[in-house]
Amino acid sequence: MNKTIRRVVTFTGILLVVLLLNLTWVQAIHGPDLRDHPRNFARTQLNQFGHQRGQITAGGVVLASSRLDPKTNKYHRVYNKNAEMWAPVTGYFSLYSRSGMEYFQDSILSGKDDKLFNNRIVDLFTGRDPQGGNVALTIKPAMQQAAWDALQTGVGAGPVIGGVVAIRPSTGAILALASSPSYDPTPLSSFDSTAVNNYDEQLRGMQPSPLTNRATAEPLPPGSTFKVVTTAALLRKGVNASTPVNNAPRTTLPDTVTTLENYGGEYCGGSTFAMAFAYSCNVPFAELSRRLSIKEFQQAAKAFGIGDDYDLGVSEMSSTIGDISDSAALAQSAIGQRNVALTPLQNAIIAATIANKGVRMKPYLVQAQTSQDLSTLYEAKPKELNRALSINEAKQLTDLMITAEQYAGGGNKLSVTVASKTGTAEHGSNSKNSIPYTWYIAFIPGRDVAVAVMVEGGPGVGLGSVGATVAGPIGRAVLKASIGESTPQVSTPTYQTYPTYQTTPTYQSPTYSAPAVTPENTPENTGGTSTQSPNDERGDGE
Repeated sequence: MNKTIRRVVTFTGILLVVLLLNLTWVQAIHGPDLRDHPRNFARTQLNQFGHQRGQITAGGVVLASSRLDPKTNKYHRVYNKNAEMWAPVTGYFSLYSRSGMEYFQDSILSGKDDKLFNNRIVDLFTGRDPQGGNVALTIKPAMQQAAWDALQTGVGAGPVIGGVVAIRPSTGAILALASSPSYDPTPLSSFDSTAVNNYDEQLRGMQPSPLTNRATAEPLPPGSTFKVVTTAALLRKGVNASTPVNNAPRTTLPDTVTTLENYGGEYCGGSTFAMAFAYSCNVPFAELSRRLSIKEFQQAAKAFGIGDDYDLGVSEMSSTIGDISDSAALAQSAIGQRNVALTPLQNAIIAATIANKGVRMKPYLVQAQTSQDLSTLYEAKPKELNRALSINEAKQLTDLMITAEQYAGGGNKLSVTVASKTGTAEHGSNSKNSIPYTWYIAFIPGRDVAVAVMVEGGPGVGLGSVGATVAGPIGRAVLKASIGESTPQVSTPTYQTYPTYQTTPTYQSPTYSAPAVTPENTPENTGGTSTQSPNDERGDGE
């Protein structure tokens, strides 16, 4: 080989190496960034319709799958017939965006995940159409149905606005996750971009928004349900069921002239801490909070996971107790008011931690990932996060919550022992004329199930609404489904569109005269209000 030919061969070889290096850089290293670039998103999404996306299932029920459209030769995303019920979990898959499991599990569902590399190689050499992997969820369809049906029934007047989460305390598995109002993701999976845009604009213009996941992504004041966290901190300071408490209707916050009162300005239904917990009295909790330092209160909240992100695979917002600067702020926070804001997910975790003898487990929604041939790619394993309570403290809290359920009003009671706490949280600058947020957290001792419910409004929910009568029956319906008990059917009208509700109706507060307190007219069973000075702080609406 002469010198000239050798130079040409060498130069050609160098060019080939450079070309291969550039190809490797573009395809293997920089490829994912290019595919995910906003300008390529629609094209990438359209290409994904060219192969079969994996299934999303729960308890053997197919929630989302792909079906070949013979007209376009592309795969159309098909959702369960009860798509609205499942949408807060599955999310949607469209030409322009994704949400929920369709987004967070996209690498598996689309087949791009490294776990499916061997499958892609086999598809390449066999000529088989590429397929995505499958995602199996922890949700129990019967419990999900019960949660959804109860939200749609509401108080008997139609669908309410709220969220429900049920958890298996021993593992952290999510058993139900429902949000109302919701939407049908099917129209968003259309190949018709105009139809998709129109439906998307319609959804985004609706109020209350059906796209908001109220189970996980809308922290709101939890009211008296937060008293279980405060109680956990107080138990460590020597408070117990028989500790004497002040049963007066109101108290003055430390170092202020502001008063905080029990719901309706009523006297507490007993002079012990057990009765203060059962009747959900604000005054004893505000006064007992003086035994806690701000740091001790914050540590108790942190132990239950408040402030944590859980990476479930759906849209989430972390809960918070807000900034606490002094004893007055601590007293207000101790009853679940001021800047305390929780999601139903976080409140369910709190209930589950107590039910699990004080051990907090990491919540999870994905049970398993499988390839198209159903071989297992991933299987969830329960993970203990921390011990929030000692076994004895958890037992004491459970006993207090069992008594609270016995005194709570509301229907749909179970035949088995239930431990619960209700909450009715005031909010806004004109709290007396704002519909309160109603809450219910509960578990069945020994049955490995816990639930949290939040209702923020809807037909039949008004100024006098309380947690026991609004959120309580919804939570009990979910608990019944978990143990196979039936729930009485309530006749409800049909609503074609979600009704708008008035958040600040005009309301004339009647003059209060203190009644004798009995289990029939406890703060959770009545909706009394009181006349008070502008400096009064009602706190929890119970």
